[in-house]
Amino acid sequence: MSVTGAGRTSSGAGNIEEIVDSVPKGLLIGGEEVAASDGAVFDVLNPATGAAFTQVASATVEDGVRAVDAAQAAAAGWAATAPRQRGEVLRRAFELMIARKDDLAALITAEMGKVLADSAGEVTYAAEFFRWYSEEAVRIPGEQKLAPAGSNRIVVGHRPIGIAVLVTPWNFPAAMATRKIGPAIAAGCTMVLKPASDTPLTALALAQILRDAGLPAGVLNVIPSRRSGPVIDRLLHDNRVRKLSFTGSTEVGVSLLRAAADNVISTSMELGGNAPFVVFDDADVDAAIDGAMVAKMRNGGEACTAANRFFVQESVAEEFNARFAERMRALRTGQGLEPGMELGPVINSRARDDIAGLVNGAVAEGAKVLTGGEVPAGDGYFYPATVLADVPPTATILANEIFGPVAPVVTFKTEDEAVKLANATTLGLAAYVYTRDFARGLRVSEQIEAGMVGLNRGLVSDPSAPFGGMKQSGLGREGGADGILEYLETQYVATNW
Repeated sequence: MSVTGAGRTSSGAGNIEEIVDSVPKGLLIGGEEVAASDGAVFDVLNPATGAAFTQVASATVEDGVRAVDAAQAAAAGWAATAPRQRGEVLRRAFELMIARKDDLAALITAEMGKVLADSAGEVTYAAEFFRWYSEEAVRIPGEQKLAPAGSNRIVVGHRPIGIAVLVTPWNFPAAMATRKIGPAIAAGCTMVLKPASDTPLTALALAQILRDAGLPAGVLNVIPSRRSGPVIDRLLHDNRVRKLSFTGSTEVGVSLLRAAADNVISTSMELGGNAPFVVFDDADVDAAIDGAMVAKMRNGGEACTAANRFFVQESVAEEFNARFAERMRALRTGQGLEPGMELGPVINSRARDDIAGLVNGAVAEGAKVLTGGEVPAGDGYFYPATVLADVPPTATILANEIFGPVAPVVTFKTEDEAVKLANATTLGLAAYVYTRDFARGLRVSEQIEAGMVGLNRGLVSDPSAPFGGMKQSGLGREGGADGILEYLETQYVATNW
């Protein structure tokens, strides 16, 4: 990956060592690459082999405070920068991401494990957040009107909320970062980004791109760390920090909400998912299976929006299950950097063991394995594409976010039963509904407790649409026109003229 923006911009997956070597391995604070204050580093592992391939600095609590210092030093100047200028930085960053797409995709695959096709798709999706918010930067809303009593004018404007702490997960290391960085830059905020310790390289590479695009030093500071809990807790107790945006598990989100409450920090959270995928008897089965492959197997199933529970009406269940299992069985599984692979490893050994435990538990409760279901021999953290039929509605697997390539299928009789099963969870991020009856589709979509519904679509994510969930799946929205509002404070001025 070109450090300066000149010269080589894309090399594909054939030279992964050179790509990794070109990415900073230290902390990025105030525009400088620095070591951790105590010199600590941690290994970055390749999930396809389980072996370390590089090391990255591990930030201390003191390093986190240094990052806030840098963000504070840059805050006033960046907030005063013209919206058009902020938008142009994002537009250049979008163009650089697309130019370096192959290198970024290879880097994502190396540290996260997903196959190159998925990584390339993520880069394109991630870059779109920079393009979208380059346009939204100049459309920050405001209004002026006469008070109803006629005694004064009401002027409403928006200002940057302040220093934002961004905490991103490992499953989409580029997209989850740009979805937060893009609107924060557009709004005029400065940031401290703490990427997942499984995938720090992609965040460091994005910071390079933003620097090359003209982002001033200190606006974005990146602090990888294996000491995430103490570092983030300290930042949330710094009076200068005014925003927390977190994507991750509901359990961690709850603990961060408690910490953020001490300083009344504005929070945005995209937490866990347990998406239902409902197939009615009048559905186009071909389309439903195509949609199931996208909703379940995008990112190898390691997505909060992944279809987690499949509910299929009895009369079409046998056909759906057989054809779905055939498609899953045919997927080519292997190291993500190898051309033509369709399913890579899961992120680590703990994740693989958790998936295997859920599948074994479902079988013990009466489920039937149609394909997959066993941990393969050999290196790396692989688990096969798996379809389970005859899953009892009370099975433990249905109450857990699988985060892997496993599809448990439950049958249902009536529309009301389908809605009841779909809503039988404390989470409500995404859902999918397949039916040829559009009225039924809208009716069921409105009854399902989810922030996003794919009606006859297996993909709901779009940078121009509000992304977020109901119930314990989060607070606030990312993407769309809503996303920039998360980084703005509304100010009302009463005046006469």
